[in-house]
Amino acid sequence: MLSKKTKYGLKALTYIARSESDEPVRVGEIAEHEKIPQKFLEGILLTLRKSGVLGSKKGKYGGYYLRQDASEIKMTDVMRVLEGPIAMVPCVSLNYYEKCDDCPDEHTCSVHKLMIEVRDSTLKVFRNKTLADLSVT
Repeated sequence: MLSKKTKYGLKALTYIARSESDEPVRVGEIAEHEKIPQKFLEGILLTLRKSGVLGSKKGKYGGYYLRQDASEIKMTDVMRVLEGPIAMVPCVSLNYYEKCDDCPDEHTCSVHKLMIEVRDSTLKVFRNKTLADLSVT
């Protein structure tokens, strides 16, 4: 299930991408428009800034802005920043692989085979979607 952190992060990024101004977007504006608790949103935006997806500007006219064009921000990158590994189990993760303690042989494990299919299908969707795709109204 998608966490609220990720759902709110996607909504905030989409709001910023749709912004018609070249000025940074204020946290309060995003929170109010998207009905996201502001304190929670601040933490999400900080995470996205630290990962390089967003930039920020301080001061009276400060806020957050995209560091790249929305068409260059892949959903795989956003999901990994906000949600963590895309794979549902660690033994099929491409970036966070770990052997499962309860599985003697991954090659004969039926769960492993199924989760590879799930991972690959999910990656196909995320790799083929960008923030620009979410921003189309």
